[in-house]
Amino acid sequence: MLGQAAGAYTDATHGMTLAAVSLPYYRHIMPYGLKKFVRFAKEVWNVHPEGKTDEQIANEGLEAMKAWMQKIGVTLSLSALGATEDMLEGIADATIILDGGYKVLTRDEVVEILKQSF
Repeated sequence: MLGQAAGAYTDATHGMTLAAVSLPYYRHIMPYGLKKFVRFAKEVWNVHPEGKTDEQIANEGLEAMKAWMQKIGVTLSLSALGATEDMLEGIADATIILDGGYKVLTRDEVVEILKQSF
């Protein structure tokens, strides 16, 4: 829903807004679904776990994902999509917070994720 709200403010496509908010969102929720992020890192990005903590493995997976996203040319920031800092509070207010997932976000967490996406 972060991407939907950001798209309403920027007229960017849904895929581009998802790309812009995904890494900060994943970093935020990673502690709540760490085992799944570890599995994702190992199975999708071929991260080798030897001598690493689960957090290191998961972070390495997200870094691999970031490198791939950069390689294919997606936008990784809301500012590159035309968002301005003064829009962030409005985007947060427009974000529908759903129950489910690894963590139900608070509005303050949504604002923080948006700031990290900027």
